[in-house]
Amino acid sequence: MKKKYMFFDIDGTLTDNETKKIVPSAHKTLDRLQEAGHFVAIATGRAHYKARGFMEASGLHNMVCCGGNGLVINDELIMNTPLDRQKAIAVYKEARALGYGALVMLDDSIDVYDVDDRFLRQCGERKEPTNYIFHADFDIDQVKDIYKLYISVPKEEEHRLTKKDTLGNLRFVETYLMFQHDRKKEGILDMMERLGGPVEDVVVFGDDYNDLVMFDDAWFSIAMGNACDALKKKADYVTERNVDDGIYKACLKFGWIS
Repeated sequence: MKKKYMFFDIDGTLTDNETKKIVPSAHKTLDRLQEAGHFVAIATGRAHYKARGFMEASGLHNMVCCGGNGLVINDELIMNTPLDRQKAIAVYKEARALGYGALVMLDDSIDVYDVDDRFLRQCGERKEPTNYIFHADFDIDQVKDIYKLYISVPKEEEHRLTKKDTLGNLRFVETYLMFQHDRKKEGILDMMERLGGPVEDVVVFGDDYNDLVMFDDAWFSIAMGNACDALKKKADYVTERNVDDGIYKACLKFGWIS
């Protein structure tokens, strides 16, 4: 059996959107893929600190995280690159000048910073575990690294942020916009370069719009049956829904497990 390099999105691909837990058949399939000698990894936009526990609980040891700018190989974090500092500062300053609140992530943790709690007053607390640190003397120009930005701009007002598209950005909730790396494809390429594996042997699984960037003609792309239509159109193959054993069925169909 030819070795494949397999990359799986987390939410809606490996996990059930209702329970937020890994689909049992997907978990078993990850084990069987590794037993068969394939390279198996997560490919996620989540920060390293947030995705690490899921990786370990899934029995995996490799990960493309931080939207493509973080790499874990054999359980070791070997890369975690922050956002472009000057662009991030420019986005922050414009947002604050327009009256929006912000949260600035300075390291690989749940800590976020700003001068005041304007973000909380405008859109409330994030659903994710977050430690809010507000200091009147917080100075964005003195910050060394910025890993993520959260701006409390409503969707209908995004056009006011003229610098918005200078950085990768995603919206998972209506009340705020998240700025992070959006380069899963490049993260996979970085991983393959370090592994010395052939790019044509890469297989990716995804389900949502943020996975479009890693569905590429250079390799084989599989959309879950519960995926958005745009991803299904771009996929080489559409399997069953994740909760209907879609990952297991696809891997069995193509002979990656027996």
